[in-house]
Amino acid sequence: MAHRLNKEGNYISVVFSVESAGYRSITEEIANKKIINSLYSSSGQYLNKKNCPIPPEKYTKDLTLENYLIDWAISQTKPIVLLLDEIDSLYDDVLVSVLRQLRNGFQIRPKRFPSTVALVGLRDVREYKTKVRPSEVSLGSGSPFNIKAESILLGTFTKEEITELYSQHTKDTGQIFLKEVVDRIYELTGGQPWLVNAIAREIVVKILNEDFTKKITLDHVESAKENLIKRRDTHLDSLIDKLKEERVKNIVSAIINGDGVLFDNYDDSLLYCRDLGIISETKPIRIANEIYREIIPRVLNRNLQDSIEEEGETKWYIKSNGKLDMDKLLKAFQEFYSENSEVWLERFDYKEAGPHLLLMAFLQRVINGGGRINREMAVGTGRTDLLIEFNGDKFVLELKLKRMPSARQKGLDQISRYLDTLGMTKGYLILFEIKPSSIIPWETRVKWEDISHQNKNITIVEM
Repeated sequence: MAHRLNKEGNYISVVFSVESAGYRSITEEIANKKIINSLYSSSGQYLNKKNCPIPPEKYTKDLTLENYLIDWAISQTKPIVLLLDEIDSLYDDVLVSVLRQLRNGFQIRPKRFPSTVALVGLRDVREYKTKVRPSEVSLGSGSPFNIKAESILLGTFTKEEITELYSQHTKDTGQIFLKEVVDRIYELTGGQPWLVNAIAREIVVKILNEDFTKKITLDHVESAKENLIKRRDTHLDSLIDKLKEERVKNIVSAIINGDGVLFDNYDDSLLYCRDLGIISETKPIRIANEIYREIIPRVLNRNLQDSIEEEGETKWYIKSNGKLDMDKLLKAFQEFYSENSEVWLERFDYKEAGPHLLLMAFLQRVINGGGRINREMAVGTGRTDLLIEFNGDKFVLELKLKRMPSARQKGLDQISRYLDTLGMTKGYLILFEIKPSSIIPWETRVKWEDISHQNKNITIVEM
């Protein structure tokens, strides 16, 4: 946008980041200098020398962002459009200071201040008030958070919009994204704009080395997904950082466990997670897309996954015909869970979701062996469903906490209905006892039972 505005010639436009001032211990004075240095450094990428602001080291007045922007605007004949990125990164008084300076300049624009300032971040700027002053209802009529003229949300892309976006690549290069490829990318990303672009870039630039004669396949899409998850680019790192916040933790834990939420207590947390793009905008409330559903459990149980040793070249859970021995794998998990769960559950931030995360970490070796796990998790369902695909076979696992005596019966009814939707007759019901082993010892809680229920063959695995 900045380059386009500059090319059209009616405005002077610069994008710059304030992230260099984004840590808690920084003073307002140092923050001002860092932000101004970032602005000056970035301006050289967008403007010719005569349109750039004065070098900060040559500035003779009190070096504040407000003064610097005023003098820059006065020196120019065209109005300035400033795109200020990573506003979320600023903390406390530094954030308030920057907003106040921009608010003060609003009155004297466009001749003596940038005509337009866009604050680019993850949320509406008003929402940062609780980050700075959580105990105060208002900062007064002069609140720096009363700064915006308009708030614009870049929402998720529809499948048609993804098709249109990729068709621009086809027009430029002749390389086609087939319908089944676009459909799969939409499944993986849910239309999340960064993911939609990142998947395509990974395929075209990294995997195919910009050889536009090569056909884009579904295998390329899966490889791109895995590469993004393993590499954890900035966007995914930002997502991972948000998982540490209490409001996010409340909602994500409820989704993983299938717990219900009291909307009066969770409305703000739900809105926050929706604004961040972590959860779906429609009911039932679930993780927004397949990549997030994949990466969130991996991140939350990463330490456990790292500690599970490789079993050598010959995988003990694979039969001689190359098929997955799910019974053997789950019996091994029962043993692992009884020996290690109480230690590991204490280490989890997401303790409520700990049993589910432990099993997902244990099953990660299935993915490492070339398989795939589809996770169905949503608020209020009372369980998590896993569909594991391996070498042409499918396995359905339902995970459920034994909160009530009726958990077993409800679980059997639920997995039977889930199997019906998939056209399958065999499944595994995994029941986790939530009472400590001091009350229910391991020798009585670890059970394995094969039963018939509603014309389905169900293996009940208790621990």
